[in-house]
Amino acid sequence: MLLAGCAGVTKPPPKRIAAVVTEYRHNSHADVIVGRLVESHTLDGKGEFPNLKLVSLYTDQVPSSDTSRELMQQNGVPIFTNIADALTLGTGKLAVDGVLLVAEHGNYPKNETGNVIWPKRRLFEAVAKVFRANNASVPVFCDKHLSDNWRDAKWLYDTAHELKSPLMAGSSLPTLWRRPPADVRRGANLTQMVAISYHTLDAYGFHALEMVQCLAERRAGGETGVRQVRCLSGNAVWEAVANGTIDEGLLQAAVVPLEGSLVKRGNRSLMELAKEPTAMIVDYRDGFRASILTLNGAVNEWSVAWHEDGKTKATMFWTQEARPFMHFTYLVKGTEQMFHTGKPSWPAERTLYTSAILDAALISLKRGGTAVPTPYLDIPYQPDWNWQQPPPPPPGRPIHEK
Repeated sequence: MLLAGCAGVTKPPPKRIAAVVTEYRHNSHADVIVGRLVESHTLDGKGEFPNLKLVSLYTDQVPSSDTSRELMQQNGVPIFTNIADALTLGTGKLAVDGVLLVAEHGNYPKNETGNVIWPKRRLFEAVAKVFRANNASVPVFCDKHLSDNWRDAKWLYDTAHELKSPLMAGSSLPTLWRRPPADVRRGANLTQMVAISYHTLDAYGFHALEMVQCLAERRAGGETGVRQVRCLSGNAVWEAVANGTIDEGLLQAAVVPLEGSLVKRGNRSLMELAKEPTAMIVDYRDGFRASILTLNGAVNEWSVAWHEDGKTKATMFWTQEARPFMHFTYLVKGTEQMFHTGKPSWPAERTLYTSAILDAALISLKRGGTAVPTPYLDIPYQPDWNWQQPPPPPPGRPIHEK
């Protein structure tokens, strides 16, 4: 991270950031990501501020619950009606040092597999048009997945590369607290991994995939590709556990870190509590397998367990489910580092993979759990990012408090 306040270290001037969002309302992703630039990391103006200056905002939709108009007026940040003006500040010339693209909330249709069609390609096309017109580019952070489908995700990834725009994307989960602290040893031999998730597949299943991928990419040989993806539902999930397709020992190990937050179950089993389970089963090209079980009714946290060099390790990925949602602080700190250095803090390839895996999983689910081959996921990468346990968060405020 960039340092400031130390002897001999001069804090660089803040980078000028344009925010392109779908909608901006209380506790939306735009609020808890972009809001940190004007309200500090504690979202009350009293905490540490990132060394970034929000200089413009574009909102694709303006719901009745919009909070951006009043907040930006208070902070002297202009709101533009088109993306070109947001990036050029109305001058016609690229006038920012970075772009936060946050397309996560709003009223948008779903595709045939149930994934919301966030307008990431359309928004990035407008950003890319400005870059091309100026024969210049700046770093871009794309919140969560790159797109709801492989074609558009790969297009966004390739276009950023073509325009020499440093690209980051993804979930806050890889950066946050792990209880107990645990990581895959770089270069470790991995055979299987089992993760537990909750909520919907398109929203929270993506987070679970990012949790898995940030661990899996550290295995011996780095990431070499995914061969196929399946998504089972209902009794087929428990049958996969019974027949060894999903490692039952790892599933039980993944439950252990959640004991303090599990839905009160008494003597009831996960099978009894999770009435409509799903399981995304990801088979990698090198023989490694990751299984992500969504167990609504039984759990409301994320956890993961894996075999590493013959031993079992497990941890819970903990989020602060109350404002100021401090797990977003470490996501924003990662973007801050990229905006200042011009180098992504973690690989965009990670999110290219998780975007594609989620797309394939939802296709598989719609087809009744049949395997979806993913020959296109043969993009090797070696991450150099390392997780560090964040300091304890300040106390959270009730989620609906304003």
